[in-house]
Amino acid sequence: METQVKLLKSFSVDDYERGILQGNRTILAKAITLIESNLPAHRETAQNLLTRLLPKTGRSIRIGITGVPGAGKSTFIESIGSMLCSLGYRVAVLAVDPSSTRTKGSILGDKTRMDSLSRNPYAFIRPSPTGGTLGGIACKTRESILLCEAACYDVILVETVGVGQSEVTVRSMVDFFLLILLTGAGDELQGMKKGVMELADAIIINKADGDNKIKAAATKAEYNRILHFLKPSTPGWISKAYTCSALEGEGIEEIWSEIKEFRQNTISSGFFHERRKKQKLDWMYSMVHEHLKSSFYNNPAVQNSIPEIEQSISKGLLTATMAAEQLLDIFENRTKGMALDGYSTQTD
Repeated sequence: METQVKLLKSFSVDDYERGILQGNRTILAKAITLIESNLPAHRETAQNLLTRLLPKTGRSIRIGITGVPGAGKSTFIESIGSMLCSLGYRVAVLAVDPSSTRTKGSILGDKTRMDSLSRNPYAFIRPSPTGGTLGGIACKTRESILLCEAACYDVILVETVGVGQSEVTVRSMVDFFLLILLTGAGDELQGMKKGVMELADAIIINKADGDNKIKAAATKAEYNRILHFLKPSTPGWISKAYTCSALEGEGIEEIWSEIKEFRQNTISSGFFHERRKKQKLDWMYSMVHEHLKSSFYNNPAVQNSIPEIEQSISKGLLTATMAAEQLLDIFENRTKGMALDGYSTQTD
């Protein structure tokens, strides 16, 4: 931590801004480290930097990618990322790694799993630990997207840990949402929630190669039948299922063509920019929620009261609802008291 703080101290807001606008990947990586920091001084510097860079953001296509474990998300990202780089696009990958709920540690192995793409000068890969956030969405992913856009990356790929409730959060920060599934597992539909499929702008049946091609085609047809009865994730756009082999690169061009058509259609209809506006509002309320949650649990009066209230719940002397109300009352009274003290000091 001390080394990280020392490295961040050596850069001013001007240094970060200049380096990012020049497309310097090292400076971009340090800037993302800055916004991920919880230190108040770093947070202030990060917000100043983002404010400066805001006019340079918003020009990319943001693509969320999720899927069942083992579906080949990283292989798919390396395949489509490498193809896009060969076409002259600059690609940023924000890969969210699972953090241990016990040790808070993270694997951060995405660069290893995307070895070829990580060495491409037109690509930038940033694995970030989730820090225990819901379903594996790093708290600062939205801000990382803005930094990558300011650094002139045309395509932002956000990889999530897996299928779960967090997909709603991912949907709120990207333009196009991609769900990657497998064939040959025998029970693809059994654990798939309808809500997750409704979020997808496209479904990809990956690993459609070798003896698996015929079964992949059948699975594709099955999902297309299901999608026909679901409400589209994006108004005016019909979500479809596709097959591909990320390992062999088959079907990747077709998927990219669909994403480009999606962007063109939604921009023409005006929905693309309407969704972006709504995402900004969602972001604001999400930050309000996080701030209130942090303020509550860091409140000294609440921290001191929790052990006794927990014991009362365990002994059956207090219901969970009453306990929650007591803690909230303690928090609100403490907050009011601090506000009154501040007012008294000012008037004195």
